[in-house]
Formats: sequence, C-alpha cells, structure tokens
Amino acid sequence: MLLSACDSNEALSLSKKSIIYCSEGAPESFNPQTVTSGTTIDATANQLYNRLIEFNPIDNSIIPAIAKSWHVTRDGKMVTFYLRKDIQFHQTNYFSPTRALNADDVLFSFNRILDDTHLYHSVSGGKYPFFQNAQFVDLIDNIEKINDHTIRFQLSHPDSSFLANIGGNSSVILSKEYADNLITINAMQDIDILPIGTGPFKFKQYSSGAFIRYEPHAKYWRGKSELKQLVFDITPRDTGRLTKLLAGECDVIAYPIAHKKIQQHPNLTLESVTSFNVGYFGFNTRKPPFNNPLVRKAISFAINKQAILEAVYTGQAEIANGLIPNSSWAYDASIMSQEYSIPKARELLAQAGFGDGFVMDLWAMPVQRAYNPDAVTMAKLIQADLLKIGIKVDIVSDYEWSTFLRKVSEGEHQSVLLGWSADHPDPDNFFSTLLSCGSAITGSNRTFWCNNEFDQLIQRALQTNNINKRKVYYSKALKLINEEVPLIPIAHSKRYQARANHVKGTLLRAIGGIDFNGVTKN
Repeated sequence: MLLSACDSNEALSLSKKSIIYCSEGAPESFNPQTVTSGTTIDATANQLYNRLIEFNPIDNSIIPAIAKSWHVTRDGKMVTFYLRKDIQFHQTNYFSPTRALNADDVLFSFNRILDDTHLYHSVSGGKYPFFQNAQFVDLIDNIEKINDHTIRFQLSHPDSSFLANIGGNSSVILSKEYADNLITINAMQDIDILPIGTGPFKFKQYSSGAFIRYEPHAKYWRGKSELKQLVFDITPRDTGRLTKLLAGECDVIAYPIAHKKIQQHPNLTLESVTSFNVGYFGFNTRKPPFNNPLVRKAISFAINKQAILEAVYTGQAEIANGLIPNSSWAYDASIMSQEYSIPKARELLAQAGFGDGFVMDLWAMPVQRAYNPDAVTMAKLIQADLLKIGIKVDIVSDYEWSTFLRKVSEGEHQSVLLGWSADHPDPDNFFSTLLSCGSAITGSNRTFWCNNEFDQLIQRALQTNNINKRKVYYSKALKLINEEVPLIPIAHSKRYQARANHVKGTLLRAIGGIDFNGVTKN
C-alpha cells in the first residue's frame, strides 16, 4: 500500500509538471538533417537541437544561437562564425559527453552531409534533402576550423540564401564525440535513432507510433526547462486528439477540429499563426498523361479552389495565386490563379488528345498538416471536379505517413496532394525545394519536373543580394510555373493548435514548427 501510494504521488507530481502534446504523426527520423517532413521537424528541430544561427520568432530576422556572431566578406564568398564556449551536449543513459560543443562538432555535422566519402554520409541512406535541394555540395568549397571556437565556410560563389539556410530547421549541430563513440561499438546507425543534441530537451524513450518521451536538458545554455518531461502522444485521428484534449489527456493538440467548440470552452485556447506554406496538387510529370503540359493545364482549369477553401480550410486560408504566399517579398501580384472554367478545361483536354478523358490516381496524404488539414476531403472534391471533364480519379490514401512519403518520393504516384511549410523566410526555400532539377533527384520535388530555364532563373536570383533583381528572376520563374503547371498551388493557410489554459508560453512559430523551450504548466 505504501509503495502504491508513493507511485501515485510521484505520477501526480510528474503530471503537474509534464506537458503532453498530441501530435498528428510519428517522426521519420530523430535527425532533421535527413528528412524535411513537418512532423519530424516539430518533434526534433527545436526540442533536441540548436543551429549556428536562427530566426527571431517576431520578425524572422537572423539572430545568434550557437554562434554568438558571424562575419561575411564583401564578395560574399567567406563566412566566419564565432562559437559560444558554454554549450553542453545531452547527458543520457547511452552517452556521457566529456566536453562542450566546439568547432569539431560543426565540422562533423556539415562534412557528414557534404562529403560522400565521410564515414557517416551513407549511414541513414545518404540523403540530406534540404542541403541537396540548396545545392550545398556545389556551394561550399571548404569548411575550415580556425580554432576551437571559430569556423569558416568558403563558398564557390555568393549565395544570397546561405545564412537563411544555415539557420534552417535541418542545419542542426551534432556531437562528433558521440559519433566517434558509436564507431567503437559498431552502432553508427544510432546517431539518427538515439539522438544527442544541445537543445532544451533530451531523448528518453520512443515507442514506435505511440509516443516520444523527452526530459529537460539540465545544462541547457539558455536555462533548464521547468518541465519534468515533454511527451509527444502520437494520435493521427483529429477526433482522437480533440477527445483527449477535452478529457484532459493532452495539454496541447496539433491541427484541431471543431474550432468554435474549443473557443467556447472556458479552459481551452485556440491559437493560430500565419505560416509560410503552400498546399498543392502535384503531377508526376514523368508518367503519362502528365508528361503533357496541356493535360496539366486542362486540369488546372477544372479545379474549383474556392469550394476547396470553404470545405477543407473552412475559410482559414487564402487561395494560392502562385507558389509563394503574398507575405513574401518575392510575391508578384500580377500573376493570378488559374480561373475555374470547365469549358476551357474540356477544350484543352481535347487538344491534348484526351477528349474522352482517362483514369488516374490521386494520392492523398494520410495526416493533417497546416497546408492541408484534410487531404482526403480535398481529393474527393477534386475527384468530383475532374469527373465533369471525363477524368475518373482513384483516390489512394491507405498508407502510413512515412510509407506514403517514401513511395511518393520514389515516384509511384501519378498525382499527389501535398504541400510545403518553409524552413526559413527566403523565397528560394519554395523554388529550389519544390521544383528544381536537383530536388527532383533528392525526392522533395514530387512532380519530378526538371526545367533548365527555371533552374537558371533561380540560380541567378541566388547570385545577387539585390532584392529588386531577385524579384525579377522569381517573377519569371513564377510565370514559367503557370505556363508549365507541374503543380497547382491550392492554398496558403494558417496553422492552428489548441491548448489547455494552464499551458503558458509561445510554442507555435510561423517558421520552424513548434518550440517548447520556455513553455510552462501552471
């Protein structure tokens, strides 16, 4: 009885100082260098790791993090970072660090990505999509350790998005000492499974598809969290997450439904942030009939975006006129969304030689994301739209999220409903990641569209720091997308979450997902 009472008291004490976050899916990895999905970013990037620099959540300006300062030469080809001396790695039951973070860790973290002969390069498959999309291998000539707390990047050419990419979610710093230890015990794969970082929380336990348990990092350089633990309760069904929130089983939930019900509840808060994102309907341009631009354009006329906005986003989004949201400095108001016109769709389809229509598949993502809160409903609306022009749509939605992403990145689909939440505010994060020839190879370009003119435009935009010149290049790129239609941008949406009122602090960001550092429970 005494033991039972002690256990109950401990559990009660722990629950009072724990936050349970009901997430929509399981992470594909515990290292955001290796994947770009929002589910993985949310679970890892800000909880487990730090980057050299990061973005101010208020105005998205670049601010110091692991690097206390940095210097860029006039020609833009040399960037030097000056590291803090007091940043400690996680102490866990599987690793005990003997030193603070230094330049060797920065070298290891980036050389693993850049050098295909590096011992760790191929450990988790050798894919680093964020960096491959940004063409880091071509950009970075060398990374030099000046001393233990100074590191210098030598670039092959100026790149106006370099600092933004270094501050992006995937540019996390790993422990070289941990990596060396794993080599000695022949367990190198653990670097991405049993994570070690410098972030506010450290890894404790993962039950596949069920939950992740984190504990506070006692020596976190910005101060230890007041929480006893942070738990990600993996709950894919939106009704399940809402039920758990109402029952007090979750403190915060991702992508809530029933907004009015939450707003009317005295103990709950619904909050949102306008995200840098886009939800889109993409075509696998390697597969017939979507290798024909006329077919893609015909379908773009047949999609009723306004109906989708009302049914799927419940009005909490803007129709996407193009790839980038109108809050981006690269937005071009002269480029309008394709009009909804069934007659024009039929006319173009006939010109393409498909006047009698055809049968196609449409893969609908099985999880909720801010850019698409209900892909299956969207797929059904598109199915009804396309039937009007003789196209029969078979909806594919029965794969688990990580399997879905893998199959789509391998090109098994004909068309797909997906989207993108930006890693940083530079518009290149949309263009290069979603539609460049390089990203068609790495898998984040799910359309597999490769257009040399488009690639040349975005490369020229990166070679100048003059925003007016960059705007011109991006405007031409947006017009090219409108002509070729590798994908149909549907909406730019807000991201919502709901929390119990006893959870205090800011954890939802416009860029970079969620961050539980500084969040408390009263």
